[in-house]
Amino acid sequence: MRKKNSRLRQHRRSMLMISMVLVLLCGVLTVNSITLQAKNESYKAQEAELEAQIREEEERAKEVKEYEEYVKTDEYIKETAEDKLNLVDPNEIIFKSAE
Repeated sequence: MRKKNSRLRQHRRSMLMISMVLVLLCGVLTVNSITLQAKNESYKAQEAELEAQIREEEERAKEVKEYEEYVKTDEYIKETAEDKLNLVDPNEIIFKSAE
């Protein structure tokens, strides 16, 4: 009878220890899961921000490309000559204010 009770107590202790280990593991997994979810949300926000920056840079690259094409035109050359070198067309009359 004593052996049977002793085995039963030992079996209960073993089951209790196994149960505690399982609860502890579940707790650790829950904490890690919450931490990973927070990191995932942070990464998603960072990804959205980077995608917005990519779109802005693509728009900027498009504007630079358009400006590059404009710089190659005769109209740009004429405007630059008029603004920076004060050149005028031969038929053009310039009126200056009397200040």
